[in-house]
Amino acid sequence: MTQYGDTFSLWRRAAGTAWGDYTRHAFVESLGNGSLPRAAFLAYLRQDYLFLIHFSRAWALAVTKADTVHEMRLCAATVDGLINHEIALHIETCAKEGLSETDLFTSEEAPENIAYTRYVLDAGHAGDFLDLLAALAPCVLGYGEIGARLKTAKSNATYADWINVYAGDDYQSVCQQVGALIDSAMVRRLGVAPQESPRWARLCNRFTTATRLEVGFWQMGIRLGGAG
Repeated sequence: MTQYGDTFSLWRRAAGTAWGDYTRHAFVESLGNGSLPRAAFLAYLRQDYLFLIHFSRAWALAVTKADTVHEMRLCAATVDGLINHEIALHIETCAKEGLSETDLFTSEEAPENIAYTRYVLDAGHAGDFLDLLAALAPCVLGYGEIGARLKTAKSNATYADWINVYAGDDYQSVCQQVGALIDSAMVRRLGVAPQESPRWARLCNRFTTATRLEVGFWQMGIRLGGAG
């Protein structure tokens, strides 16, 4: 298992079976073995383009929730990575299929997408920096874990471009930085033993809820792509 910090390991364990339901979902396994129908992959990419717009807004909100300039810099760098790099992969891949960025931007947002993105934004608006990080973490760190596992498994080359992005050094470095940010934010706000804080259970629940919404997001891709 890829290590992205102590807090992530604890949250991952607290999520129970939901974490495996997310990171080893049928959609993920089909990406790895190349059997995922192209229609399902493109349906997912269209929705994920919209998701990343809201996710970027959530990380921008984290800048305003941060306590230190160091925290602000890391959150701002993540916004830059999402808007200027990760979204670019979606645009490039879909362009090869005849879909323009306008097509992506004007896609109808699926209910599963709305539920997930608004949950994350609400966590930030209603809570503090830790609430927001707990809701953001499953996506950032889960994709890193998925990418690293599929790459190590020498997956089918059909979706190699997607896998290589999340298994690559750049994205893995982002995961390490976000994991370290979460750990330092925990110590700064809750001390060296955050599990003893009355807030710990709520933060674990934030992480687990976002993980469950990730499961729904994969299932959405299958549903919209007519793959199941």
